[in-house]
Formats: sequence, C-alpha cells, structure tokens
Amino acid sequence: MAEPIVVGVDASAPSRAAAEWAAGDARLRGLPLRVVHIDGADPAGGGAATLLSLGSRASCTVLGLRGEVGVPGPAVGCVGHEVAARSDRPVVLVPGGPHPAGRERRTEWVTLGVDARDPVSAVVDFAFDAALRRGARLHAVHTWRLPARAERWMPYALPEEDRGAWEDQEVQLLSDALRPWREKYPQVDVYDDVRLQSPSAALLQASASAELLVVGRAGRTLGPTMRDVLEHTECPVAVVPALMCNPPVTGPAG
Repeated sequence: MAEPIVVGVDASAPSRAAAEWAAGDARLRGLPLRVVHIDGADPAGGGAATLLSLGSRASCTVLGLRGEVGVPGPAVGCVGHEVAARSDRPVVLVPGGPHPAGRERRTEWVTLGVDARDPVSAVVDFAFDAALRRGARLHAVHTWRLPARAERWMPYALPEEDRGAWEDQEVQLLSDALRPWREKYPQVDVYDDVRLQSPSAALLQASASAELLVVGRAGRTLGPTMRDVLEHTECPVAVVPALMCNPPVTGPAG
C-alpha cells in the first residue's frame, strides 16, 4: 500500500493552507491523503506525538507553519517546529495568509538549499523529485564564505581576481555535487546559484518567489539558520532529515 501524505489541521489559516497544499501534492504524487484534526484541548505535546507517530508511516507530514491570533489552544503552527525537528520523514511547513502586495509567486521554481561540500542524498533527491513532478525548474543554492586568509585585506577591498578565483571553485563544487542527480533526472532543468551570503539570507532571498523550498535537517533540532528561514519564509518549506533512508541515485521514480 502506498504511504499516505498526512496533514494536521485545526481552525487556523495556515492549517487550511496546509490542507490545500497537501491535497495538491497528493494528486501530483498519486498518494492517499490522511487528514488529522489536532484538538487544542489536548496536552501541549499530544498533537506533536500523534503526528510523529502517524508520520513515521507516511510519505511526508504537512502542517501549517504559524499559528493564528484568536484561535484557542495550541494551534498546529505551535507543534510544526517540534514535528519538523524530530520526524524521521520529510515535513512540509506551509505559511498561511496573503503574500506581500505586488509580489506574484512563481509556479515553476523549486528552491534547494545544498552544501556543495557535503550534499545529502535524501534532501537533494526530494528536491529533484518535487521539481520533476511539478514540471518546475530547480534552483540550487549553495552559499560560501571568504577563506580565512582573505582577512589580511580587511578593511580594504578584496582584489577582484582573488574573489573571482574562490567563487569559481565554489561554482565547480556545486556543479560536481549535483552531477549524479542531473543524470538521474535529465528532465529537470537546474539553475546553479552560488552566493557569498549567510545561508538564511540566501535561502530567503532565493525562495521569495518559489513554490517550494527544500532544506535538510541534521540531528533532532532545528538550527538557527532553519529557524530564521521558518520565521520569515513566504513559501512552503520541506524539511528533510539527513538520515532518512532513500533509494540510490540511479534513476527517477515512476
């Protein structure tokens, strides 16, 4: 039996947005959808425990990202961070509410945050598969920092030839890191994006007009970068555990 998509709902706007996103994803992937109502009267950890249990047998769990003022009890948005931090399977957190005025959300971009020095197979595979099923272009974002030896130029301007050489190395690292997935998913158009920025700033900027942001999670906590992204994102964020079992990089799923 196919693993379902589990979506947790309450009375909040983000919860309704999550239900709509989950229904659309279930249609795209041909998977059953299981809707779970989270009661605000449950003990504080009850909703998270229920979702973690159900999510362990699901393709992914979908939750609203932020709570809504005026909704009593612990809204789904309050347990989203806990589920995303502890789940062994992917968790998609969907923000609710209108988008900023004058900004149209793209429907042809899936943004992937990737460390070109240590790409995590489960995370990259999830992003490529999501782009393939949506007929979307994959926007792969890798961030880097100036090497320690660049400090000798501070506070003066760094020579452009040095900066360019270091950036070229990062570009090559990203290209090499994504090569196996380009071969596995030849239908997916990939845009390599190397940025001299902090990870959270780069991801938020790159995903501002994307329909989905895919990031990896190591361990059982959400680090400062992840928390910053979840606090400010305007698009759904798929949090994929790094240790999740996934198929080898040999060919796309049917």
